[in-house]
Amino acid sequence: MNSCCDFLQRLGADLSFKIFTYLDDPSDLVHVCLVTSSWRQFVIENSLSKQLCLRLFPDLSGAPHFIEVKGMIDVSAVGSSSITKWEHLQKFHRIYLLLAKSLNPVTRTDCIAVAIGASSTDNNPIESIENTLEPGDRFRNRASYWSSLGSRDPDVPETLTYGLVSNLCVVSEIHIQPFLAYFQDEFPIYSSRAVRFKMGHQNVSIYSSINDSTVDYDPETDDFIWTYVSPEFPMTQENTLQIFKLPEPVFCVGGVLQVELLGRVQRQAADGLYYLCVCHVEVVGRPLLPEYDMDIIDQSGKGILKYFPNLHESSSTNGQISHSHGRAITSRFVRRGVHGWEHIVWHTLLGGGVFAQDDGIDIYEEGAGR
Repeated sequence: MNSCCDFLQRLGADLSFKIFTYLDDPSDLVHVCLVTSSWRQFVIENSLSKQLCLRLFPDLSGAPHFIEVKGMIDVSAVGSSSITKWEHLQKFHRIYLLLAKSLNPVTRTDCIAVAIGASSTDNNPIESIENTLEPGDRFRNRASYWSSLGSRDPDVPETLTYGLVSNLCVVSEIHIQPFLAYFQDEFPIYSSRAVRFKMGHQNVSIYSSINDSTVDYDPETDDFIWTYVSPEFPMTQENTLQIFKLPEPVFCVGGVLQVELLGRVQRQAADGLYYLCVCHVEVVGRPLLPEYDMDIIDQSGKGILKYFPNLHESSSTNGQISHSHGRAITSRFVRRGVHGWEHIVWHTLLGGGVFAQDDGIDIYEEGAGR
């Protein structure tokens, strides 16, 4: 394009900026960057990809802090010999394009894909954590709930650990329903005094080979790295689905969420011990689109964002994936280990793998046979 026909110069920066903010698809912004080098520079210098991403996903307003502070972009390095301001802006631009392209526009209330394990279980498997995946307190005409082992100490905590449908999920709420024992005298409710939530990923260093998808997962011995710990929330003695809204949406990096049940309230009359019982857990969040996923590439936890174009054709029109498909994907990645989002983005931006161009964004494209 000849400079005399370049409306950026004719209209000026303010009006050009306003026009570009009407773009509502990240691919459109990529196409703008391909017109001329001056247009690309204008988009990057004015952080238009960030503004587009936050318009599409207002719940990601906390992302700038996460991206700029927690390793994804080292602001302190700008102006140093290791990174220039322009390189900083380019990486910033590409991170937000990746987020805008890969996150599901539909908020889901079924982000749990698999129950990883509980800290204890009474009467296993009848009262296992698997029961918490079913809505309500009954399933197929029988009681459906998880129960801890009994304890004489009411302060003994318990944990329930889950794998989410995606290795990256922006979580906004967790819902928990305590269990009312309708088959016991006086219908006791075995809730905790408070709850707390942890999010993170499995420590991949425990594996001798992270590429071995047949490795079994043992929640009693394998460690997790928690990148987020919520405040404590009080829980009421009610047999209802209680909503715990996080102070702000949180990036669950690695697809593992743990519910901490803090303190016991109810004794069982039969043995005088304190128990905790939960009949249902839900996670409200925004995962990656079905055609995107993340994969580990080395023991340090570095990873790449992968694109599976064939999954887009088979997924439903509203961006949902089947529960069984979500469980299969999550189980595979939980067994193999998961990794930090900052490593995914850094590796994607800095190269060091086999990448294909998808509308100008470097991602790895999986073949149809994978």
